[in-house]
Amino acid sequence: MSSRPRRTTRIVVGVVATLIALVVGIWLGGHPSWLPSPLRSAFVDDSESQLVHEALGVLARDYYRPINRTQLVDRGLTAAVASLDDPYSHYLSPNDYHAFLSQSNPHLSGIGIEVLPVRQGLRVTNVFPGSPAAKAGLSRGDVIVQVGSVSLANRSNDIGSGLIKGRAGTQVSLIVLAGNRRHEVKITRADLVVPVTSASLASLRGVKIGVVALTQFSDGSSAELRGQVQKVLDGGAQALVLDLRGNGGGLLDEAVKVASLFIPDGTIVSTDGRNQPRQVYVAKGGAIAPKIPMVVLVDRGTASAAEIVTGALKDRGRAKVVGTHTYGKGVFQEIETLSNGGALDITVGEYFTPSGRNLGGGGVREGAGIAPDIYAASAPNAGTDHSLDVAEATVAGEVR
Repeated sequence: MSSRPRRTTRIVVGVVATLIALVVGIWLGGHPSWLPSPLRSAFVDDSESQLVHEALGVLARDYYRPINRTQLVDRGLTAAVASLDDPYSHYLSPNDYHAFLSQSNPHLSGIGIEVLPVRQGLRVTNVFPGSPAAKAGLSRGDVIVQVGSVSLANRSNDIGSGLIKGRAGTQVSLIVLAGNRRHEVKITRADLVVPVTSASLASLRGVKIGVVALTQFSDGSSAELRGQVQKVLDGGAQALVLDLRGNGGGLLDEAVKVASLFIPDGTIVSTDGRNQPRQVYVAKGGAIAPKIPMVVLVDRGTASAAEIVTGALKDRGRAKVVGTHTYGKGVFQEIETLSNGGALDITVGEYFTPSGRNLGGGGVREGAGIAPDIYAASAPNAGTDHSLDVAEATVAGEVR
C-alpha cells in the first residue's frame, strides 16, 4: 500500500520535470543569445554565425593588405540592411548612433538648417536666419549631396545630419546642388538653439489669427507647442494655423500629444506590424476649445509624425488642410541597440489614420500622402508666403 504513493510521486515529479525542460527549451530556442557559447552551439543551429566568423577570419588573415575588422563588420551590417530596399531602415554605427542621440537636444553645434532626405542626399527645407548656413549662402531647395568625402545618396536624414553636425568652431565641407550647379561650400559650425516651435499673431479682415509652427516631433515638443498655442490665445487669437511645412516627423508619442492639443477624445492613430500587436492611440485630454477654427498648413516636406497629426485633424473634421500633398510615409521605425554601441533603426510596422487610411504606397513605398482641401504652393524664393496667406484667409473665413 505504501509503495504506490511513492511511485505516483516519482511519476508526477518526472512529468513536471519534463514539462519544465520542454518550456525552458522552447524559451531558449527563441532566445539563443542567453546561452553560453558552448551550449548555444550544442542546442542551436549556429551555422550562419559560424560562417560569418569564418569569412571574417579568412579576410583578416589572408587578404593582401591589413583590414580593420570592426569597419568591415560595420560596412557589412550597413550593406545587409540596405539590401532590404527600405529607405527608412538603417544600421547606425556607434558614431552614427551617438550623432543620432544628440539630435534630441535642442542645444546643438551645427550649421542651422532643416533637411529632408531625397535620392541624391538631403534637401534643405529651412535655413535659420543668422546661422552659419545662412551666412554661407545656403538656400531652401538646395540639395547637399556630399559631406567631406562621404556621399549622402540614399542615406537617411539621421546619418546625413549627424555628419553635418559637429563641435562649434570646426569646419565642415559640403558639396551642394543649387539647381543644376554643383559647388563646394565650407562652413564653420557654431553653437545653436534649434527653434522647435514659434508663434505669431496676424490680423485679416478684423480677425486675429494665431500662427504656430512646429519643426520636429522631438522630446518635449508638444509641451512647447502647447505654450505657444496658449500664448496666441491669450493674445486674442480667434483662429489658428498650425504650420507643419518641412516637418519631417519624429516621436510617435509626441505626435499623439500634439494632436491631443486640438482633438478632445477618440482615436488619433493606430499601428500594426508583423511582430507588433495592433495598438490604437487615443487623445490624452486637455484640448483647447473645439469651437476655435483651425487650418493645418503642409507641403511635400510634411512627413511621418507630422502626417499622423495632419491625418488625425483632417479625418476627425477638426481642421482643413491647406498646401500641397504631404510626403506619403505610411510606416514607422524603432531603434534597437546593439552590443557594439551601434543600433538598428528599422521599419517595424504601419500606421493608419482614424479613418483607417495608410498614407504610404504599400509597405515602405512612398504613397500619395494627404491631399490638401485647398491647394496652395509657395515659390522658394518668392517675396511673399502665398501658402500662409491662403491658410490665413481660409481660417479667417471660418470665424463666426
